[in-house]
Amino acid sequence: MKEKQKRKKKNQRKNKNETLLHAWFGLEKEPRKGLLTFEGIMILYLVATLAMVLLLYSRIPNAQPMIWGRMRILAITLALWGVYRMLPCRAMILIRATVQMALLSWWYPDTYELNRALPNLDHVFASLEQSLFGCQPALLFSQHFGSTFFSELMCLGYSCYYPMMVVVAVFYALYRKQEFERMMVILMGAFFVHYVIFVLVPVTGPQYYYCAVGEEQIAAGVFPNLHDYFLTHQECLPCPGWKDGFFYHLVETAHQSGERPTAAFPSSHVSICLTLLLLAWHSRCKPLFYTLIPFAVLLFFSTVYIKAHYAVDALAGLLSGLAVYALFFRLSRRMV
Repeated sequence: MKEKQKRKKKNQRKNKNETLLHAWFGLEKEPRKGLLTFEGIMILYLVATLAMVLLLYSRIPNAQPMIWGRMRILAITLALWGVYRMLPCRAMILIRATVQMALLSWWYPDTYELNRALPNLDHVFASLEQSLFGCQPALLFSQHFGSTFFSELMCLGYSCYYPMMVVVAVFYALYRKQEFERMMVILMGAFFVHYVIFVLVPVTGPQYYYCAVGEEQIAAGVFPNLHDYFLTHQECLPCPGWKDGFFYHLVETAHQSGERPTAAFPSSHVSICLTLLLLAWHSRCKPLFYTLIPFAVLLFFSTVYIKAHYAVDALAGLLSGLAVYALFFRLSRRMV
């Protein structure tokens, strides 16, 4: 009797594994002929920014590497499309999505290469901040809440940005397979809309602007126009807080490795985080949604605490997050 039960369980596990393998690697009966929609969004951004690079060629220091970088990304995208045409399966779609998500880390600093050819606008946003709040929240926040516990809490929230993305994407890939591509369209669309804004609205954020002007000047309400200062300068303030903290080091290491004086308005951290929350809610998985909420709240405040953003950037991130989610949620119904 026990032997029969063991054999039955073994057969069940075997059938389950075979079903799982077939689901991921079984060839599709009707494979897609063209690029996937989220790849198309990337191509539109690539072409638009390539045109900008060519127009501003003489004013962009790294114009040639930027052009070749775009050609490599295009080649990678077409190569993966070619592999998918030979092996049209769900696993290849996941690989194509993973590659495009990974390439976002290349596109982000690229916005700096484009927007530093335009006049800096930090003085406008710092002045707006002063008019709305009567102070600079990014300057005072960490000064008034400088305990080791609060510092680590803020850095924890900020460092959860990418893990939250991975959690939502993996959840959709495993448990909402039919909506995975739609999720990718919404997420990639949100990123590239913000990248367009970052290129056209050159705002570096407090960690760069305060460093360039001097925190004493900022505290005195002096917000000079730096014009093209960030064309040749990338110095920034260190992250405030407990310097021996584990999460502090995660944030500081990320800043040192990939941060540039760009992408302050609106806060893409806040906007994308809100998009992830809305995607979690749309998935109808309440545990996922409620698990993400506390990290999202911490992330919202941490963007100002570590001086990555002005308070107006964080608030604008909430509005842009709602707007881009609503836009691509509707478009994805027609596009996917």
